Amino acid sequence: MPQTIGGFRVVPYGMDNRLPEQMRDVVSDNNLAPGIIERQMGLLFGQGVFLNQISFENGEIRRIWQSDADIEAWLADWDYVAYIKGAMTDYLYLKGFFDAKYLERGHRIGRPARIARLEHIPAKNARLEWMDSRNIADVKHILVGDFENSCIGTGIRSYPVYDRKNPARFACSAAYNYTYSFGRDFYAVPQYWGALRWIIRGSEIPTIFKYVTDNGLNLAYHIHSPEEYWNQKRNVLRLAHPDWDDARVEEEIADLTVNFLQTFTEVLSGKENAGKFVHTTDIVDDNGNTCQWKIEAIDQKIKDFVDSQLKIGEASTSAITSGMGLHPSLSNVMVNGKLASGSELLYAFKLYLLSDTEIAADAILGPINQAIAFNFPGKNLRLGFYHQTMKTEESLSAADRIRNQ
Repeated sequence: MPQTIGGFRVVPYGMDNRLPEQMRDVVSDNNLAPGIIERQMGLLFGQGVFLNQISFENGEIRRIWQSDADIEAWLADWDYVAYIKGAMTDYLYLKGFFDAKYLERGHRIGRPARIARLEHIPAKNARLEWMDSRNIADVKHILVGDFENSCIGTGIRSYPVYDRKNPARFACSAAYNYTYSFGRDFYAVPQYWGALRWIIRGSEIPTIFKYVTDNGLNLAYHIHSPEEYWNQKRNVLRLAHPDWDDARVEEEIADLTVNFLQTFTEVLSGKENAGKFVHTTDIVDDNGNTCQWKIEAIDQKIKDFVDSQLKIGEASTSAITSGMGLHPSLSNVMVNGKLASGSELLYAFKLYLLSDTEIAADAILGPINQAIAFNFPGKNLRLGFYHQTMKTEESLSAADRIRNQ
């Protein structure tokens, strides 16, 4: 249902309109997820963004990478790489991103309309305007403000939705660019949505160990002292100090106990104390029973607990990597205690390029390629991520192989 903020009805991003912030916090608290997303960014970005033209040769698609002075001059007028990286980051975190498009001012005095620049809008600061039809195609405005803090003090700016059929319709417009998520009317959700519980669980394990260490019962030994030993000490003290009352005797017994236990502590703790010993005296009571000191090691079962948590951690690692859609070898994650071989890495990389890049690249570069097509009709060029093909060492000539110097 819609939320009313600053006089506008907005489509809440998540149950409480804070999904981008929640994804940010959940991912950043995990030891694996941020690195996997960074690796996805690096793999997708490849060697950079360049102009290319699609051609078909012998029934196969081929990209012809080209240079164009006019388009490159337009790109140089604004920070298009920062725009692409911002859009890529939001897309990998949320499977969608917002941007704004600004026309050149010359169209006001009769010059041909051209898009001057594109600007990435952080997802946490943008929302769709509510439409009762619940159809994203009917959304008329993108609302921008500090939604993390309910837009208090910043207000809300309203942008008309970019008209792809008529890019010159508005001097400034905005768009939500995304890949459709099944069963979702408005916003998309990231592909790791189903792995969120594993990401959270994996993040909790170091905290659990911290509290076990800080607050756990870390007793190593249970020392049994015979009551008859202390009774004899009391009798000795009373004979030596007939003027002491019972309270004074018990104070002295307490001091003797502390000193004695400190001796045990010094002997039983620390690796430098290996081989030391402690001497105690066995006592025979009036019934002929031997009263003796006894030291028992306490089994805290901590190993079982640690092993179980580590197994949960291993399960969460597998679930996180698979849920985030990146092969473990490309994620630099060890599986069963070993890293992937070179051949596994090579084939995983080739599979990633063939199957996991085009949908994301089309969504991320789609807006800027639409602007290029509008500004430079007939050029038939578009931006694409350039990926250099990896080859095995065996396929290279001896002169091109890596050597240790």
